Amino acid sequence: MSGFSFSFSGEDIEDNSISDPDPDVSQHSKYAVETGTLRRPPTSAFPIAGQAQLPPHSHILEEMLQSLPSKIAYSTLIVKLDDGTQLSIPRRELWDVRVQLMAEDDDEGLTNLGKDDVRTGVYEGGFKSWESSVDVVKVLHGRREEVLQYPGRFLELGCGTALPSLAVFQWLLEQSKERPAGGLEIGLADYNPTVLQLVTLPNLLLSWAQVKRKDSWEAEGEVEIDADLLEKFFSSLKSHDIRLLFLSGAWSPEFVRLAIQTMRSDPARLTILGAETIYSPVALRSFAETLMSLLDKTPAGDKIAFIAAKKVYFGVGGSIEDFCDSVRAKGAVVKQIREESDGVRRAVVEIKSK
Repeated sequence: MSGFSFSFSGEDIEDNSISDPDPDVSQHSKYAVETGTLRRPPTSAFPIAGQAQLPPHSHILEEMLQSLPSKIAYSTLIVKLDDGTQLSIPRRELWDVRVQLMAEDDDEGLTNLGKDDVRTGVYEGGFKSWESSVDVVKVLHGRREEVLQYPGRFLELGCGTALPSLAVFQWLLEQSKERPAGGLEIGLADYNPTVLQLVTLPNLLLSWAQVKRKDSWEAEGEVEIDADLLEKFFSSLKSHDIRLLFLSGAWSPEFVRLAIQTMRSDPARLTILGAETIYSPVALRSFAETLMSLLDKTPAGDKIAFIAAKKVYFGVGGSIEDFCDSVRAKGAVVKQIREESDGVRRAVVEIKSK
Protein backbone atom coordinates (compact mmCIF):
# COMPACT_ATOMS: atom_id res chain seq x y z
CA MET A 1 0.00 0.00 0.00
CA SER A 2 2.25 2.78 -1.29
CA GLY A 3 -0.33 5.57 -1.30
CA PHE A 4 -4.04 6.20 -1.13
CA SER A 5 -6.72 8.82 -0.73
CA PHE A 6 -9.72 8.10 1.45
CA SER A 7 -12.80 7.46 -0.69
CA PHE A 8 -15.21 9.75 1.12
CA SER A 9 -15.84 13.45 1.54
CA GLY A 10 -15.06 15.52 4.58
CA GLU A 11 -11.69 14.03 5.40
CA ASP A 12 -9.82 17.28 5.82
CA ILE A 13 -10.35 20.92 6.65
CA GLU A 14 -8.67 23.25 4.21
CA ASP A 15 -11.23 26.01 3.61
CA ASN A 16 -10.19 28.63 6.14
CA SER A 17 -13.73 29.91 6.57
CA ILE A 18 -14.95 26.59 7.95
CA SER A 19 -16.44 27.00 11.39
CA ASP A 20 -18.08 23.60 11.69
CA PRO A 21 -16.98 20.82 9.33
CA ASP A 22 -19.69 19.73 6.91
CA PRO A 23 -19.68 17.63 3.74
CA ASP A 24 -20.75 20.44 1.41
CA VAL A 25 -17.73 22.58 2.29
CA SER A 26 -15.39 19.59 2.33
CA GLN A 27 -16.36 18.59 -1.22
CA HIS A 28 -14.82 21.71 -2.77
CA SER A 29 -11.80 21.67 -0.45
CA LYS A 30 -11.13 17.96 -0.75
CA TYR A 31 -7.97 18.32 -2.81
CA ALA A 32 -6.92 21.78 -1.66
CA VAL A 33 -3.87 20.52 0.22
CA GLU A 34 -1.26 18.50 -1.60
CA THR A 35 1.26 16.78 0.56
CA GLY A 36 4.08 14.30 0.60
CA THR A 37 7.42 13.45 2.06
CA LEU A 38 10.29 15.88 2.48
CA ARG A 39 13.65 14.15 2.08
CA ARG A 40 12.44 11.16 4.02
CA PRO A 41 13.99 7.70 3.54
CA PRO A 42 11.71 4.79 2.62
CA THR A 43 10.69 3.87 6.14
CA SER A 44 7.28 3.32 7.69
CA ALA A 45 5.35 4.53 10.70
CA PHE A 46 4.03 1.03 11.25
CA PRO A 47 5.62 -2.44 11.29
CA ILE A 48 5.51 -3.62 7.66
CA ALA A 49 7.30 -6.69 6.40
CA GLY A 50 10.49 -5.84 4.55
CA GLN A 51 10.55 -2.21 5.61
CA ALA A 52 12.60 -0.54 8.30
CA GLN A 53 10.98 1.90 10.71
CA LEU A 54 12.14 5.44 11.20
CA PRO A 55 13.66 5.40 14.69
CA PRO A 56 12.26 7.80 17.29
CA HIS A 57 14.08 11.05 17.79
CA SER A 58 13.66 14.13 19.96
CA HIS A 59 14.21 17.57 18.47
CA ILE A 60 15.61 20.67 20.18
CA LEU A 61 13.33 23.68 19.96
CA GLU A 62 16.16 26.19 19.59
CA GLU A 63 17.66 24.28 16.64
CA MET A 64 14.28 23.96 14.94
CA LEU A 65 13.64 27.69 15.27
CA GLN A 66 16.98 28.47 13.64
CA SER A 67 15.85 26.57 10.53
CA LEU A 68 12.73 28.67 9.97
CA PRO A 69 12.53 31.05 7.01
CA SER A 70 12.51 34.80 7.58
CA LYS A 71 8.74 34.99 7.03
CA ILE A 72 5.83 32.55 7.20
CA ALA A 73 2.49 33.12 5.49
CA TYR A 74 -0.70 32.04 7.21
CA SER A 75 -4.49 31.99 7.12
CA THR A 76 -6.95 31.29 9.93
CA LEU A 77 -9.35 28.48 10.68
CA ILE A 78 -12.43 29.56 12.66
CA VAL A 79 -13.85 26.82 14.90
CA LYS A 80 -17.36 27.22 16.29
CA LEU A 81 -17.40 25.88 19.84
CA ASP A 82 -20.34 24.25 21.58
CA ASP A 83 -21.08 27.27 23.78
CA GLY A 84 -21.52 29.53 20.76
CA THR A 85 -18.08 31.16 20.98
CA GLN A 86 -15.39 30.87 18.35
CA LEU A 87 -11.74 29.91 18.37
CA SER A 88 -9.35 31.29 15.75
CA ILE A 89 -6.43 29.02 14.87
CA PRO A 90 -3.83 30.42 12.45
CA ARG A 91 -2.00 27.89 10.29
CA ARG A 92 0.89 28.14 7.88
CA GLU A 93 -0.13 28.10 4.23
CA LEU A 94 1.00 25.05 2.30
CA TRP A 95 2.01 27.17 -0.67
CA ASP A 96 4.43 28.90 1.69
CA VAL A 97 5.94 25.51 2.51
CA ARG A 98 6.43 24.97 -1.23
CA VAL A 99 8.18 28.32 -1.54
CA GLN A 100 10.59 27.29 1.22
CA LEU A 101 11.30 23.98 -0.48
CA MET A 102 11.92 25.70 -3.81
CA ALA A 103 14.34 28.12 -2.14
CA GLU A 104 16.16 25.14 -0.66
CA ASP A 105 16.24 23.33 -4.04
CA ASP A 106 14.46 20.37 -2.50
CA ASP A 107 13.29 18.74 -5.72
CA GLU A 108 12.52 15.49 -3.94
CA GLY A 109 10.24 17.22 -1.45
CA LEU A 110 8.46 19.15 -4.19
CA THR A 111 8.01 16.01 -6.29
CA ASN A 112 6.44 14.21 -3.34
CA LEU A 113 3.86 16.94 -2.67
CA GLY A 114 1.10 14.84 -4.20
CA LYS A 115 -2.61 14.33 -3.53
CA ASP A 116 -2.34 11.11 -1.53
CA ASP A 117 -3.74 11.44 1.99
CA VAL A 118 -1.24 8.83 3.18
CA ARG A 119 1.79 7.28 1.49
CA THR A 120 2.59 4.25 3.54
CA GLY A 121 6.27 4.07 4.35
CA VAL A 122 6.81 7.67 3.26
CA TYR A 123 4.27 10.15 4.60
CA GLU A 124 1.53 9.73 7.20
CA GLY A 125 -0.87 12.61 6.55
CA GLY A 126 0.69 15.28 8.75
CA PHE A 127 0.14 18.29 6.48
CA LYS A 128 -3.65 18.03 6.57
CA SER A 129 -5.96 19.47 9.21
CA TRP A 130 -8.41 16.65 9.77
CA GLU A 131 -12.02 17.10 10.85
CA SER A 132 -11.61 14.85 13.87
CA SER A 133 -8.94 17.17 15.25
CA VAL A 134 -11.60 19.89 15.47
CA ASP A 135 -13.78 17.45 17.43
CA VAL A 136 -10.93 17.09 19.96
CA VAL A 137 -10.66 20.88 20.22
CA LYS A 138 -14.36 21.04 21.11
CA VAL A 139 -14.00 18.34 23.75
CA LEU A 140 -11.02 20.10 25.31
CA HIS A 141 -12.86 23.42 25.37
CA GLY A 142 -15.76 21.81 27.20
CA ARG A 143 -13.29 20.59 29.86
CA ARG A 144 -11.02 23.61 29.75
CA GLU A 145 -10.61 24.09 33.50
CA GLU A 146 -10.00 20.39 34.01
CA VAL A 147 -7.44 19.92 31.26
CA LEU A 148 -5.40 23.02 32.12
CA GLN A 149 -4.47 21.85 35.60
CA TYR A 150 -0.87 22.43 36.69
CA PRO A 151 1.56 20.81 36.80
CA GLY A 152 0.90 18.41 33.94
CA ARG A 153 1.65 17.50 30.37
CA PHE A 154 -0.04 17.02 27.04
CA LEU A 155 1.18 14.68 24.33
CA GLU A 156 -0.42 14.80 20.89
CA LEU A 157 0.33 11.68 18.88
CA GLY A 158 0.30 12.08 15.11
CA CYS A 159 0.00 15.81 15.65
CA GLY A 160 0.49 17.14 12.11
CA THR A 161 -0.91 20.68 12.04
CA ALA A 162 -1.68 20.17 15.76
CA LEU A 163 -5.06 21.91 16.11
CA PRO A 164 -5.82 20.49 19.61
CA SER A 165 -2.38 21.42 20.95
CA LEU A 166 -2.64 24.88 19.38
CA ALA A 167 -5.94 25.43 21.20
CA VAL A 168 -4.41 24.40 24.53
CA PHE A 169 -1.36 26.57 23.84
CA GLN A 170 -3.52 29.62 23.19
CA TRP A 171 -5.57 29.08 26.36
CA LEU A 172 -2.38 28.79 28.40
CA LEU A 173 -0.98 32.01 26.97
CA GLU A 174 -4.20 33.85 27.72
CA GLN A 175 -4.13 32.90 31.39
CA SER A 176 -2.39 34.70 34.24
CA LYS A 177 1.38 34.34 34.48
CA GLU A 178 1.09 33.10 38.04
CA ARG A 179 1.78 29.37 37.94
CA PRO A 180 2.18 26.65 40.53
CA ALA A 181 5.63 25.07 40.52
CA GLY A 182 6.10 22.45 37.81
CA GLY A 183 4.47 24.16 34.87
CA LEU A 184 3.02 22.37 31.90
CA GLU A 185 4.51 20.53 28.92
CA ILE A 186 3.10 20.20 25.43
CA GLY A 187 4.62 17.29 23.53
CA LEU A 188 4.08 17.10 19.78
CA ALA A 189 4.82 13.85 17.98
CA ASP A 190 4.61 13.09 14.28
CA TYR A 191 6.17 10.37 12.19
CA ASN A 192 7.74 12.85 9.76
CA PRO A 193 10.30 15.27 11.27
CA THR A 194 9.67 17.58 8.32
CA VAL A 195 6.03 17.95 9.35
CA LEU A 196 7.16 19.13 12.77
CA GLN A 197 9.61 21.59 11.20
CA LEU A 198 7.45 22.92 8.38
CA VAL A 199 3.97 23.16 9.91
CA THR A 200 3.78 22.14 13.59
CA LEU A 201 6.38 24.58 14.90
CA PRO A 202 5.33 27.47 12.62
CA ASN A 203 1.74 27.00 13.76
CA LEU A 204 2.81 27.31 17.39
CA LEU A 205 4.60 30.56 16.60
CA LEU A 206 1.50 31.82 14.80
CA SER A 207 -0.77 31.00 17.74
CA TRP A 208 1.64 32.78 20.08
CA ALA A 209 1.74 35.84 17.82
CA GLN A 210 -2.05 35.93 17.56
CA VAL A 211 -2.40 36.02 21.36
CA LYS A 212 0.45 38.44 22.04
CA ARG A 213 -0.30 40.79 19.12
CA LYS A 214 -4.05 40.76 19.49
CA ASP A 215 -4.53 44.47 18.74
CA SER A 216 -2.75 44.33 15.39
CA TRP A 217 -3.38 40.73 14.37
CA GLU A 218 -5.10 39.98 11.05
CA ALA A 219 -6.82 36.81 9.90
CA GLU A 220 -4.30 36.25 7.12
CA GLY A 221 -0.93 37.63 6.20
CA GLU A 222 2.73 37.08 7.02
CA VAL A 223 4.73 37.00 10.22
CA GLU A 224 8.38 38.02 10.18
CA ILE A 225 10.62 35.61 12.06
CA ASP A 226 13.44 37.70 13.49
CA ALA A 227 15.57 37.75 16.64
CA ASP A 228 13.16 40.04 18.45
CA LEU A 229 10.20 37.74 17.85
CA LEU A 230 12.12 34.66 18.96
CA GLU A 231 13.34 36.40 22.11
CA LYS A 232 9.77 37.37 23.03
CA PHE A 233 8.55 33.86 22.20
CA PHE A 234 11.05 32.28 24.60
CA SER A 235 10.24 34.88 27.23
CA SER A 236 6.55 33.99 27.04
CA LEU A 237 7.28 30.29 27.38
CA LYS A 238 9.36 31.01 30.47
CA SER A 239 6.87 33.39 32.11
CA HIS A 240 3.97 30.98 31.52
CA ASP A 241 6.14 27.99 32.53
CA ILE A 242 5.40 26.12 29.29
CA ARG A 243 7.82 23.57 27.87
CA LEU A 244 7.51 22.42 24.24
CA LEU A 245 8.74 18.97 23.19
CA PHE A 246 9.03 17.56 19.67
CA LEU A 247 9.28 13.86 18.86
CA SER A 248 9.40 12.07 15.51
CA GLY A 249 9.55 8.48 14.37
CA ALA A 250 7.49 5.33 14.32
CA TRP A 251 5.10 4.26 17.06
CA SER A 252 7.05 1.57 18.85
CA PRO A 253 8.36 0.51 22.27
CA GLU A 254 11.40 2.68 21.53
CA PHE A 255 9.15 5.67 20.91
CA VAL A 256 7.38 5.07 24.24
CA ARG A 257 10.70 4.91 26.09
CA LEU A 258 11.93 8.11 24.46
CA ALA A 259 8.70 9.95 25.22
CA ILE A 260 8.81 8.94 28.89
CA GLN A 261 12.49 9.86 29.16
CA THR A 262 11.98 13.23 27.47
CA MET A 263 8.98 14.41 29.46
CA ARG A 264 9.19 15.70 33.02
CA SER A 265 8.77 13.06 35.68
CA ASP A 266 5.79 12.69 37.97
CA PRO A 267 3.36 15.32 36.71
CA ALA A 268 -0.04 15.68 38.30
CA ARG A 269 -1.72 14.89 35.00
CA LEU A 270 -1.00 13.35 31.60
CA THR A 271 -3.41 14.04 28.72
CA ILE A 272 -2.80 12.22 25.44
CA LEU A 273 -4.49 13.50 22.29
CA GLY A 274 -4.94 11.86 18.91
CA ALA A 275 -7.05 12.36 15.80
CA GLU A 276 -7.29 10.27 12.63
CA THR A 277 -4.63 7.83 13.78
CA ILE A 278 -6.49 4.54 13.22
CA TYR A 279 -7.33 4.68 9.51
CA SER A 280 -6.17 1.13 8.76
CA PRO A 281 -5.92 -2.13 10.75
CA VAL A 282 -2.10 -1.88 10.86
CA ALA A 283 -2.19 1.74 12.02
CA LEU A 284 -4.90 0.90 14.55
CA ARG A 285 -2.92 -1.91 16.17
CA SER A 286 0.31 0.09 16.31
CA PHE A 287 -1.39 3.17 17.71
CA ALA A 288 -3.37 1.19 20.30
CA GLU A 289 -0.21 -0.52 21.57
CA THR A 290 1.69 2.77 21.81
CA LEU A 291 -1.18 4.59 23.50
CA MET A 292 -1.72 1.91 26.14
CA SER A 293 2.03 1.62 26.81
CA LEU A 294 2.19 5.36 27.42
CA LEU A 295 -0.84 5.28 29.73
CA ASP A 296 0.45 2.27 31.65
CA LYS A 297 4.12 3.23 31.95
CA THR A 298 4.18 7.02 32.24
CA PRO A 299 4.39 8.23 35.85
CA ALA A 300 1.45 10.55 36.52
CA GLY A 301 -1.17 11.11 39.14
CA ASP A 302 -3.99 11.16 36.60
CA LYS A 303 -3.81 9.78 33.05
CA ILE A 304 -6.39 10.20 30.31
CA ALA A 305 -6.57 10.14 26.50
CA PHE A 306 -8.98 11.77 24.07
CA ILE A 307 -8.93 9.98 20.72
CA ALA A 308 -11.03 11.04 17.73
CA ALA A 309 -11.66 9.20 14.49
CA LYS A 310 -14.22 8.42 11.86
CA LYS A 311 -16.67 5.68 12.71
CA VAL A 312 -15.48 3.65 9.71
CA TYR A 313 -12.66 4.20 7.23
CA PHE A 314 -14.25 2.79 4.11
CA GLY A 315 -11.86 1.00 1.79
CA VAL A 316 -8.94 0.82 4.21
CA GLY A 317 -10.36 -1.07 7.17
CA GLY A 318 -10.04 0.99 10.34
CA SER A 319 -12.98 1.76 12.65
CA ILE A 320 -13.53 3.39 16.01
CA GLU A 321 -15.31 0.27 17.27
CA ASP A 322 -12.32 -1.95 16.44
CA PHE A 323 -10.03 0.53 18.17
CA CYS A 324 -12.16 0.55 21.33
CA ASP A 325 -12.19 -3.25 21.37
CA SER A 326 -8.41 -3.29 20.98
CA VAL A 327 -7.65 -0.96 23.89
CA ARG A 328 -10.28 -2.62 26.10
CA ALA A 329 -8.47 -5.91 25.52
CA LYS A 330 -5.35 -4.21 26.83
CA GLY A 331 -7.09 -3.13 30.03
CA ALA A 332 -8.48 0.30 29.12
CA VAL A 333 -11.70 1.86 30.34
CA VAL A 334 -13.35 3.42 27.28
CA LYS A 335 -16.24 5.86 27.07
CA GLN A 336 -17.59 7.62 23.99
CA ILE A 337 -17.99 11.29 24.86
CA ARG A 338 -18.86 12.87 21.51
CA GLU A 339 -20.42 11.87 18.20
CA GLU A 340 -20.80 13.82 14.97
CA SER A 341 -23.45 12.60 12.54
CA ASP A 342 -23.32 15.33 9.89
CA GLY A 343 -21.31 14.23 6.87
CA VAL A 344 -18.90 11.42 7.64
CA ARG A 345 -19.76 10.03 11.08
CA ARG A 346 -17.08 10.63 13.69
CA ALA A 347 -16.60 10.06 17.40
CA VAL A 348 -14.35 11.04 20.28
CA VAL A 349 -13.61 8.51 23.00
CA GLU A 350 -12.13 8.97 26.46
CA ILE A 351 -9.62 6.31 27.49
CA LYS A 352 -8.16 5.55 30.89
CA SER A 353 -6.03 2.64 32.01
CA LYS A 354 -7.38 0.54 34.86
